Amino acid sequence: MSPHQNQFFDGRFNQQIKGNLLDTKYDVVVIGGGLAGLVSSFLLAKDGKSVVLVEKKKYPFHRVCGEYVSNETRNFLERHKLLPDDISLPEINRFQFTDTHGKAAVIKLDLGGFGISRYLLDNWIYKRCLEVGVSVLQSTQVESIDFDPETDCFFSTLSNHDILNSTYVIGAFGKRSKLDKVLNRDFIKKRSPYLGVKYHVKTDLPLDLVSLHNFHGGYCGANAVEEGRFNLCYLGSRDQLRAAGNIPEMEEKFLFKNPVLKEIFQTAEFLFDKPEVINEINFDPKAPVENHMLMAGDSAGLITPLCGNGMAIAIQSGKLAAEAILAGGQREKIESTYANQWSGLFKGRLKLGRTVQKLFGSPKASSFTRALIHNVPFAADQIIRNTHGQPF
Repeated sequence: MSPHQNQFFDGRFNQQIKGNLLDTKYDVVVIGGGLAGLVSSFLLAKDGKSVVLVEKKKYPFHRVCGEYVSNETRNFLERHKLLPDDISLPEINRFQFTDTHGKAAVIKLDLGGFGISRYLLDNWIYKRCLEVGVSVLQSTQVESIDFDPETDCFFSTLSNHDILNSTYVIGAFGKRSKLDKVLNRDFIKKRSPYLGVKYHVKTDLPLDLVSLHNFHGGYCGANAVEEGRFNLCYLGSRDQLRAAGNIPEMEEKFLFKNPVLKEIFQTAEFLFDKPEVINEINFDPKAPVENHMLMAGDSAGLITPLCGNGMAIAIQSGKLAAEAILAGGQREKIESTYANQWSGLFKGRLKLGRTVQKLFGSPKASSFTRALIHNVPFAADQIIRNTHGQPF
């Protein structure tokens, strides 16, 4: 692939783009190598499309994520051999909720799910992508994305100044990215108070249980993943961190007010040298299509982590984006098909998640929710059903 100098004028952004335009024109550039990006890349390449996946990190690596996967994804993942077949994964079929005082309620999960780390799952699907011919650029970032209406194609400028030319772009670059600012997306204009923190630990908790523990201003999820490890991932606030000074002090000052969390944190063996942290987590609505790009996974909309369904939505949205492109037709038809399917499957679930989140993170609301789960399990079951989808 020999690069040559190229520049062109894009009317939409009214700016000149300069860089090394690579000779190869791809069918699809996928930006972001999380679950949505990996799944869409795999399906497109498996069907014969030329695909390049751009990921800013290098596999394998950890991500801030709850690491509980709803069984709605299992048939799809197993059909395409996208689940590791050489390791036992914990089956999860119960949900535990504790209020800020540590009082608990437990219900059975109808559909259930399994635990798996992103470190393992993403790396496995990445290898499957290589097997079907996906070109993967690791440790590389996309600095800008421009659609040229005259040529009806995209030009994606990389951090090394190379420019990728493609017919389509799938944006799967996660919860928050510099690209969101470049694209001037509405949600990025507002500050978000939330931050996410994740650990892997060794501890003595039930393998079949996913739990959600409230503390003032946030909540912490826990569930088993592979090899006897447990994922601890919590949503806190920037103000709490500022008040405490650092993450360990924040945990002691706020999380430890819930005695269940205090016991877990004080008795567990922590396996990371330091936690994985992400700032400015924003749950505001996003558009599934932006400047002709199909947005997938968290780039299209982030479900509140208390719903425990972010990984399933990422997987299915990546599938929908790939299928919309593979179905063919005019660009407008592809975009409308994807937007309509995405909205039909996910828009209501994300909205419900934002509403349900108001029942968490405070003494009164969490106590009310615990009592509701304990005394009216049918209501809790309906919430879970409506924030999850059907097997696909």
